[in-house]
Amino acid sequence: MGIIKCENNRRIYSETKNYFRLVLEQHEDQLQGLAWKEDGSLLASSCKIMRLSVSPQCVQGHQGNRDSRVLWVKDDNLITTGFNQMRQQEVRLWDSRKLSSSLSSLKPIHTLSIRCFSGSFFMFHEADLSLSLSVSHCLTDVSTRGVALVPKLALDVGCCEVLRLMQLTDNFIVPISYQVPRKAGQDFHADLYPDTVGHTPAMTAEDWWKGENKQVLTSSGLEASTSSSPLSTPSSSAAPSRSPSSTSGLSSGFLPSPSQSSRAIHSMLGPSSKFRHIQGAVLHRDTHITNLRGLHLTTPGECDGFCANGQRVAVPLAIAGGQIAVFELSQPGKLPDTALPTIQNSVNVADFCWDPFDTHKLVVAGDDAKIRVWQIPKGGLTETLTEPERVLRGHTEKIYSIKFHPHASGLLASSSYDLTVRLWNLETGEEVKRLSGHQDQIFGMAWSPDGKLLATVCKDGKVRLYDPRKSTLPVQEGPGPEGQRGARVVWVCDGKYLLVSGFDSRSERQLYLFSAESLASGSVASAPADVSPSTLIPFYDPDTSVLILTGKGDTRVYIYEIVPEAPYFMECSSFHSSEPHKGLCFLPKAECDVRDVEVARAIRLGKTTIEPVAFRVPRVKKEFFQDDVFPETAVWWEAALTAAAWLSGSNGQHRKISMRPKDMTPLSEAPKEAPVRKYLPSSVYLEEKTDEQKKEELLSAMVAKLGNREDPLPQESYEGVDEDEWVSKELTPQTHTPDD
Repeated sequence: MGIIKCENNRRIYSETKNYFRLVLEQHEDQLQGLAWKEDGSLLASSCKIMRLSVSPQCVQGHQGNRDSRVLWVKDDNLITTGFNQMRQQEVRLWDSRKLSSSLSSLKPIHTLSIRCFSGSFFMFHEADLSLSLSVSHCLTDVSTRGVALVPKLALDVGCCEVLRLMQLTDNFIVPISYQVPRKAGQDFHADLYPDTVGHTPAMTAEDWWKGENKQVLTSSGLEASTSSSPLSTPSSSAAPSRSPSSTSGLSSGFLPSPSQSSRAIHSMLGPSSKFRHIQGAVLHRDTHITNLRGLHLTTPGECDGFCANGQRVAVPLAIAGGQIAVFELSQPGKLPDTALPTIQNSVNVADFCWDPFDTHKLVVAGDDAKIRVWQIPKGGLTETLTEPERVLRGHTEKIYSIKFHPHASGLLASSSYDLTVRLWNLETGEEVKRLSGHQDQIFGMAWSPDGKLLATVCKDGKVRLYDPRKSTLPVQEGPGPEGQRGARVVWVCDGKYLLVSGFDSRSERQLYLFSAESLASGSVASAPADVSPSTLIPFYDPDTSVLILTGKGDTRVYIYEIVPEAPYFMECSSFHSSEPHKGLCFLPKAECDVRDVEVARAIRLGKTTIEPVAFRVPRVKKEFFQDDVFPETAVWWEAALTAAAWLSGSNGQHRKISMRPKDMTPLSEAPKEAPVRKYLPSSVYLEEKTDEQKKEELLSAMVAKLGNREDPLPQESYEGVDEDEWVSKELTPQTHTPDD
């Protein structure tokens, strides 16, 4: 039909002859949008001076002179997007038959104001189902540079896909699928897939100039399913591609096998994580503790803000004297309006944590450079505690943070403004080691998984490793984050790497990965997060290699799978809370519901609530124990040795236990399904045959397939959610992240 070339003048260019055939009109300002009517008879445009034109008619479009778009929809209607005088994004519906050369004589059929935002709308219309889609600046959690609509013939009818967009970001092209939630794969849903426009042109440009009008030949929606699948790529041995056809016939082609899809995904977007669709969900309200009052919301940056174990939660209060409230997780519900018993720490809380091997022992570091050890009575606080069990003295200035040793009972590390890290034996109350070498504020500390080394990240821009039993000075150091707003460190990949969350030189949050064997070489990989003043606090699950991060005051929880080779960071779905939270504290693995494929459970502290949050991996065959995501787990809530034994040179490891319930069969031992019958594309045998032969063979193939219901369908082996979790939903977009 020719090519449209746009400048200040709107022109139509002939592809067959190297000259302009027509200049329609002179636009007074920048031309921002063009759209052909489906039958090719009319051309609509939108201009920066707020005019909408359908040659030769025009009308005032949007009042704002910012970016605008125009699109033909059903029959003779037009949709435009732009901005109003309040800088709100605006969508308008017009009847092209009523446009007038008088700019003030026509109003739109309907106007919808959306919100204030500077970005443009991308508009798409699916004519077969009369679906119109307006897409703003962001479809996923990364910036959008462009969006394109995939042709209808490329959709996956097997999963009831009715639209697919391709989102262009800085680093990826991301497919975004819109599906109707039906029981896919069993039947062809003809109501969703009427005959659609094919790829064969109806006429030449010269025919159109002579005044001819012809409709493009259509193709069947079922037939289209065999021509391509969502992420499949043709192999070198594939048969010739099917030529466009107007025949509305049946097809014997089916979706590619899961292994084929996985290879295609890997080819397009690189390796993907089995946890990429991980879902975070707040548990039922019956498990919440509500009516919290007087929380201290401005704890130091080195403090996690609150702490929890499997039985109770400790939260600092904004009351003089450094008071701490302790809530029993076994006693959910609304708190009384009367005063509650508390721990009176006597000074403001700098940092605090539960003893991992004693759920009743809370250790609190204060502004007065002292560490207090509190013992919570069995059953929880019934009266205010005023006297600690023990007070540790040694630091000369305020303490930054405290960390328990992962294997040795009663062994505690503390960092302070006096630029030292000190080790304490809680059994005796004595300082047993003093580490030096820091030149500025110590942002964070972390013990290695084997308990031999201690890592620190410092405001002086260094990451350091200490072997406290051999030297009081660092055994390694290297360059850390450039930003000086705060940082955290955690060991990942069986202790081979250190992950540091911090800030870059522009104060943007970043994740860095360092090799524990060569800190001096700098980071081996990094991943940008976002712009926020709070430091991302990391939690790492060694069983799944899943990293979960969020900051105090955030609403988003980032999730990654960390792998020991490129690309290192494999981003998974994020969890978003409805309001800003103080943070997340993760519970022992034994608290997870493995029957629901729950790989992590956290406690979320809101402004007035304490809420359990479950992180689940969506799987279909939940009747089986998912042993691929639940290996034997370390019993890290039991000590492996004493502090004295560790100090004398001994090392210990936690025993491991299986999380499989006795009445569940491992997924790896589940009965094997029969292999899926593979069919060649219809293009293999449709060439050079009469229409009658084509119809007969297609019908025979479909009848044979429908009569063999015992054959498993390919999608039965896919990972996904159960039917009762999605069947009742309305049409929803399925966003594929760059790791999908």
